[in-house]
Amino acid sequence: MRLILVWLINAVALLAVPYVMPSISVSSFSTALIAALILGLVNAIIRPILVILTLPVTLLTLGLFIFVINGLLFWFVGNALEGFHVAGLWAGVFGAIVYSVISWLLSALLLGKD
Repeated sequence: MRLILVWLINAVALLAVPYVMPSISVSSFSTALIAALILGLVNAIIRPILVILTLPVTLLTLGLFIFVINGLLFWFVGNALEGFHVAGLWAGVFGAIVYSVISWLLSALLLGKD
């Protein structure tokens, strides 16, 4: 039950991102649900591999390259999914940050501490 609630929170957070960043668009709630699912899968499967492969660059940039990895994955999902559009790499980087903050705030408000 909690997993479905987190999925819905992430979809709502994804719907809120275009209000903050006009370079990102989400066409409908069903698109947001699919995009949130794909983002979760990409972050669970592909992101750890990329983090390990880019570990030297991440260490040189004191961890800031992780933002670029998150932005690239956000941009990748935006290009792969119809109805979810991310304008470019920097839109992906800042969109991923805004998405994370909104998702974190909604999770903190709705789920609380367990």
